[in-house]
Amino acid sequence: MKVAHALGWYYPESLGGTEIYVSGLCRRLRHAGHDVYVAAPEAGREGTAAYCHEGTPVFRYPIPAAPSRDEAQGRKAARGAELFHRWLAELRPDVLHVHSLVTGLGLHELRAARRLGIQIVLTHHLPSLGYICRRGTLLERDARPCDGLASPGRCAACMLISRGLPTLAAETLALLPPRVSTALGVMPGALGTGFGMTASIAEDARRERELSTLVDWQVVLNESARRIIAANGLPTDRIVLNRLGIDHQTVVRKPPIEEAPTRRPIRIGYLGRIDRTKGVRELVLAAAKVPREIRFTLEIRGPVRVEAERRLHEELQRIALGDSRVIFSPEVTSAEVPSVLAGFDVLCCPSTWFENGPTVALEAMSVGTPLIASRLGNLAEIVEDDVNGRLVPPGDVDALSAALGQAADDPAGTIDRWRACLGAVRSLDEIADDYLALYARLDVRQAQAS
Repeated sequence: MKVAHALGWYYPESLGGTEIYVSGLCRRLRHAGHDVYVAAPEAGREGTAAYCHEGTPVFRYPIPAAPSRDEAQGRKAARGAELFHRWLAELRPDVLHVHSLVTGLGLHELRAARRLGIQIVLTHHLPSLGYICRRGTLLERDARPCDGLASPGRCAACMLISRGLPTLAAETLALLPPRVSTALGVMPGALGTGFGMTASIAEDARRERELSTLVDWQVVLNESARRIIAANGLPTDRIVLNRLGIDHQTVVRKPPIEEAPTRRPIRIGYLGRIDRTKGVRELVLAAAKVPREIRFTLEIRGPVRVEAERRLHEELQRIALGDSRVIFSPEVTSAEVPSVLAGFDVLCCPSTWFENGPTVALEAMSVGTPLIASRLGNLAEIVEDDVNGRLVPPGDVDALSAALGQAADDPAGTIDRWRACLGAVRSLDEIADDYLALYARLDVRQAQAS
């Protein structure tokens, strides 16, 4: 079978969770005897590029660094995407497996694949869940977790507030009926964006319905995502669950509790992006609220490369100033992740946005490190509160502080009890097996259709 994977970014310039997932999946599909390819747009590049990554041929095609409003909102195909259409026509894969919907990789590209008779699988790695959440975070007004129920007025106000518009003005513009919004949205610049937002969000709902007809199978990584899609009135008969797993070839668990019980002061870890949606600010605030007589260390590790990360990192250091329990360490390479996680007694995943994973949480559990995490998204599915970890309301600094303090004060009654209940974690081998079974179902369907 010939399988083409398409996603919004790829190696070498991008190495996030989706890229790791796709590259690991490609290795396993090749090992199973399939022909595997990867394609990804690249904003601002000159012409196409072809190279190999870990033995998989990769095709990169250019899209504008500054797309027009019509291109960004999907009303017309992005310039350069026709090169991807041509690549598909020449390659003629049996399956196009899409992992993200972005400018240059959206409905226009799915339609092109469908015209060529290519079967399509779409895996939802991001909280946008296709075109349900325009913000792509399921975080309402950048302040609280969203239930995912999309409507033009609600989502338009959220988008406009996220772009800096005052709340009253955003809510007023969000009241515009889609028909009026469409007429006013032709105005140039920010005015057109503001007036046209409800119409644009209404169009997203239409796109989502079309998406459900274009794609043969949609894959979700957790039940929460399936429930959100269903709650928006969309069909779920061609949605399958393939839970996230880990890619490390060998994972060495911590010694049994009987041999190595958790001792005070405990080591609390945060490992991930230095980003507000990850709840790292709330974590440092929570640590500062734990009474000083309770000893522990909280180690913050994550990349500090771009300006937004640097600003937040400096803010975290100011919050922790004078509290020697909070330390900041360099980011971690992929190869170092298992050993670093095993060195923590508990890992904190205090995200404020919908998490499809996060992969680091699964990696921690695989080595025997339990979690203190937010009660949302997949975190609420992999952690059973006070059984194999602790769940707290997202963004609740007081609840998070109490959980940290309790674990630090009584590790035997919390951390060791949670450790004893940690089960096995899925591997990317199991994920690949599930995809191979799904691809086989596509083969059967195509044979029946012909």
